Amino acid sequence: MDVKERLEKVEARIEKACRACGRSAEEITLVAVSKTKPNEDILKVREASQLHFGENRAKELQDKMEQIEDEDIIWHFIGNLQTNKIKYMVERVNWIDSIHKKKALKEVEKRASRIGRHINVLIQVNISDEDQKSGCDPEKLEKILTYGQDLKFTHVRGLMGMATFTDDKDLVRKEFRLLKKLRDEHLHLNGGSVELEHLSMGMTNDLEVAIEEGSTMVRVGTAIFGERNYN
Repeated sequence: MDVKERLEKVEARIEKACRACGRSAEEITLVAVSKTKPNEDILKVREASQLHFGENRAKELQDKMEQIEDEDIIWHFIGNLQTNKIKYMVERVNWIDSIHKKKALKEVEKRASRIGRHINVLIQVNISDEDQKSGCDPEKLEKILTYGQDLKFTHVRGLMGMATFTDDKDLVRKEFRLLKKLRDEHLHLNGGSVELEHLSMGMTNDLEVAIEEGSTMVRVGTAIFGERNYN
C-alpha cells in the first residue's frame, strides 16, 4: 500500500472506533507523525486532505517547515522538548504538544510574544509512570495550568499522554482513563489562556482504546507512513 491507502485505512479505523462508542469521527483530530520520513511522503498524504503533521525532533521539524511550502499545513511538535530548542520552531509551528513544565511555557510565551504569534500547546503528563517517558507528574499539573492562565500568546488547549507500549489493553485503558480523569479534575482552571478541550492520546497500536476513553487527538505514524529506518 502507498501512504494514501494507509491513511484511508487509519481514517476507517477511527470511524469504526467512533461508531462503536457512539462518537462522531469529526471529534477526532488525526496528527500524521512523519518523523524520519521524506518530504515526498508528507506531500502525498497532504494531497489526501490531511492537515495536521507531527514531528518529534526539533531540527527535523524546523527543516520540514522550511522546505515544504504549504501554508495550510498545521505543524505539531510532539517530542521530548528541550527549552533551548523552542526558539527554532516558534516562527512556524502551530502546536507544541509536549510541554511538561512551567519553564517551557514561559519560554514559548517569550519567543511567541516577540514575533506576535499565537501558539497552541498541550501539557504532557506522565501517565505510565515510566522514567523514560517525558511528562509532568500529575500532582504538578495544577501549578502549570495556573501559570498558563495569564499568558497572552500561548494557549493551553488540553493534555497529552503516552501509554505504556504493551499488548496489555487493560493497562493502556487504565492509563488513558487517568489522563481523562486529570483533565476533568482540572476543568475548573479553564479561563484566560487555558481551555482544556483536547486529550491527545492514542497511537497506531492503541488508537481504538484511546477513542473509547475520550481522546480527541490521535498521533499516528507507522500505520500511515510505514516502518521507520533509524540510522
